[in-house]
Amino acid sequence: MLNPTTYERHLYWMRRALILAQEAGAAGEIPVGAVVVNAQGDCLAQAGNRKERDQDPTAHAEILALRQASATLKDWRLSDCTLYVTLEPCIMCTGAIILARLGLLVYGVDDPKTGTVRTVLNLPDSPASNHRLQVLGGILAEDSRHLLQDWFQQRRHPPRA
Repeated sequence: MLNPTTYERHLYWMRRALILAQEAGAAGEIPVGAVVVNAQGDCLAQAGNRKERDQDPTAHAEILALRQASATLKDWRLSDCTLYVTLEPCIMCTGAIILARLGLLVYGVDDPKTGTVRTVLNLPDSPASNHRLQVLGGILAEDSRHLLQDWFQQRRHPPRA
């Protein structure tokens, strides 16, 4: 069980990630947002998906946030940092998270199609992983799920003029 202070901190940063996800969705991106926070609780980086806008297959929110955090710290090792992301990371993002030696991953909703932290695959606990990642899933999961479902529903059935 999380102590109230820790839980409130997780809620605070996940809410920020959800705002970034909403902004990405409004820009035509799949609505995923990510925030990297250091051990002192300072925001080092934040990003929403930019794959379509940047025409870059690696421009996932997690990758962009990890890059910014590493640049801010001038260190690729993020062992004292927490990444908050609204959706369980894909294989590319999970690989980058592991390689960054991230201290803690907090995510919103499981991804039953491409989630590689707990749902489809479990890369952090795999023998191929050189880092034992601490993971906390399900923080504001319903909010994250509804944001994604609504966004995809609008794409499949746009309102008629």
